[in-house]
Amino acid sequence: MSSVLMVVHPAREEAEALASKSRKWWESRGHSVTAWEDGAIVPPETTLAISLGGDGTMLRTVQLALERSIPVLGVNLGRMGYLAEVEPAALESAFERIDGGSYTVEERMVLEVDIVTRATGLTRYLALNEAIVERTAPGHTIRLAVALGGTEFLTYVADGLLACTPTGSTAYNLSARGPVVSPQLRAIVLTPIAPHTVFDRSLVLGDLEDVEMTLLDGRPATVVLDGSRAVPLVAGDQVTCRGASQSARLVRFDDVHFHAVLRSRFGLVDR
Repeated sequence: MSSVLMVVHPAREEAEALASKSRKWWESRGHSVTAWEDGAIVPPETTLAISLGGDGTMLRTVQLALERSIPVLGVNLGRMGYLAEVEPAALESAFERIDGGSYTVEERMVLEVDIVTRATGLTRYLALNEAIVERTAPGHTIRLAVALGGTEFLTYVADGLLACTPTGSTAYNLSARGPVVSPQLRAIVLTPIAPHTVFDRSLVLGDLEDVEMTLLDGRPATVVLDGSRAVPLVAGDQVTCRGASQSARLVRFDDVHFHAVLRSRFGLVDR
């Protein structure tokens, strides 16, 4: 018997209905099911995590699954659904294939993020999409000294600066006009947000090149991880990103290429 963890978007009725249906399906086949709640511990016997929601729910599910390398199935109830594998109509078919072992697991690069603040010292986090250092006070830029691989590179004056994985390249990075990167690669993309500088291009770096961002001056900022965890920063605090040894493990069924998903999600057509 295996144990299935379900992470459900709390504000969508469709998600709750699908969660109830999913629980009955798995329990009828002899598997135990746990519905995750804030602050709960993931059962050690968990062999599959199911995300019922949008990309935000999927990111939360991946965070829970990372420590034990649990594969994650994403069910898309959001708008874009880059990370999700199935639509609600195909849910039961997906369960049948998983229960029968007819699926693959795709590994995605994760960021290891060290945050050093005066208040808390060193804290380490993992992020599937990105770490964003952004201004706190409206109407003001922040200054960030950036070192790459231990060597001073440039001081950015901007609304913020983000470091993302290839998976995260289609999130905030894309809105900031950063490049779209194939998730098959291991790389870190560094993209300035509304920079006040001549050099406003993104950088695509190796996954083991430490990206160190130090907040300068007296204007406060915040580092946001995957759109959920936020840590306040003051002058002198540092954020360092590198490729993590852990990988996110996403359940896949068919050989669907990333560029086909990109084309579909954006409705790209030839002129």
